[in-house]
Amino acid sequence: MKSLMTVEEASQLIRKGQRLFISGEESLLSRLPKGEWAGGTIPYFMTEDGGMCAQDKVQVAVLPDFVTGTTVQLYGAAELGRIPVDYTRNGFSYIVIPGMTEAHQTFAKDCSTWHGVFNRPLVGWVAGSHLDNLGKTQAKVVNGQTGEVSGSKAVVMHVDLPAGKYAQVNIINLFQQGSGDVITFPTVGFEARECFVNGRPQNLAHYLKSANVNTQLPMVADYRGVMVNVAFQSADAENGKVAFVAPVFPGMEYKIAKPIGNYEVEFSYQLSRHNVRPVFTCNCILNYLYAKLEGKKTGGIVGPMTFGEIAYMLLNQTLVYLTFGET
Repeated sequence: MKSLMTVEEASQLIRKGQRLFISGEESLLSRLPKGEWAGGTIPYFMTEDGGMCAQDKVQVAVLPDFVTGTTVQLYGAAELGRIPVDYTRNGFSYIVIPGMTEAHQTFAKDCSTWHGVFNRPLVGWVAGSHLDNLGKTQAKVVNGQTGEVSGSKAVVMHVDLPAGKYAQVNIINLFQQGSGDVITFPTVGFEARECFVNGRPQNLAHYLKSANVNTQLPMVADYRGVMVNVAFQSADAENGKVAFVAPVFPGMEYKIAKPIGNYEVEFSYQLSRHNVRPVFTCNCILNYLYAKLEGKKTGGIVGPMTFGEIAYMLLNQTLVYLTFGET
């Protein structure tokens, strides 16, 4: 069964009681019947046939039959810290957040401080829109159980698993820190003017221009051996301001990433090395654009190309995947 489906094909699965993660255009998601699913808006996908923009179909990830139950809830920005309280006893939670919202920013800045957030796997992505409609169309999420659509709240599906089964969320980040300057920041945020380069105060936009930095490469921080990217949204040297698609944090040391040769080859190698057979994956729209993934395959990985990936915390330019195992 291919992951990209017509509304009618996805509707049949919902009516059969299948538990699903669904992504696609709002006009398509709104036509789906109520059932055990959660969804968000995006028209960019990696499919079995390669990367593509599809505005006439939805992409569906089917949860295995051994799942024992699901509960879908919407959380406003002020309610997001309650997500760990609602975790199931044995299972995981799937979250989709509408991009460029207060909920998006709150999750990105605060999620690591929530008590119990790492007690169960939390996986998901940030919803978006066609790039031609940026600033014109609001990203949306859908609670499939109730049919409620929201452009401001996050949707979370809490998934129950039987004894002896467990979920695991992992990432594949092709980027590594380069050997260049160390960049640090005085405050947390999605934007920055001032920073420190090798300990010396600088305007970040001016530094990027003078150093001729390729801003298609993210900054990379080393979180105890895990590489975490912060991608650039824009760098305005004239006004001295840089915008990111994830926040920077004080106390972290960032370096511009090393260039990557061939995305297709690298992803295929990493997937085969880890023997990955995921139930759900998502990847970044920036990887889709910068690596020119339209029409290209990435080692059999299928899933939405998103405005941010979530593996406990907000990531970008990173592949996130969900697998199941037995104890």
